Amino acid sequence: MSPYLFYPMATASVLFALAVVLAKSPVRSALALVAVMSLLAVQFAFLQAHLLAALQIIVYAGAVMVLFLFVITLLNLESDHGVGEKPRLSAIGFGAGAVVAGGLVMAMAGLVAPAARAGALPEGFGTTVVLARQMFGRYLVAFELTSILLLVAVVGAVVLAKRTAAENSEGVTGA
Repeated sequence: MSPYLFYPMATASVLFALAVVLAKSPVRSALALVAVMSLLAVQFAFLQAHLLAALQIIVYAGAVMVLFLFVITLLNLESDHGVGEKPRLSAIGFGAGAVVAGGLVMAMAGLVAPAARAGALPEGFGTTVVLARQMFGRYLVAFELTSILLLVAVVGAVVLAKRTAAENSEGVTGA
């Protein structure tokens, strides 16, 4: 991949990632995350890993983001309670983002040389066989733990939403 294509896409990815963190609306944050995942899919496509690019769009930008938006709407996150309540933590996060952005700018300007130049891709890079061996062999435990984590998050969101709905209905009928 040419540096003239990589650095602008990487910059856009970082900007959208900042939008994920800094957006006041959870829906806008989720949409910025879709943009980050889509840019990552484009980078996979430039690396000739077309299967990974398609999976990135279908699974992450599609299915997982639909799940996130479902949880956001289920919890009815219209207001942003707690935003600005921890300015020290916000300052630390902003500082870390500024360091990453500064490193990206220095890399784009050529002030920092990459640690290793990318050579030829390994044989079969991005193919179904290699992906399956990695996902269901070497990273099977991480893959399964991620699926359990997503399941627990959805069940927790449903329990919280039901509890909030029950409290709201008690307040209406008890008045």
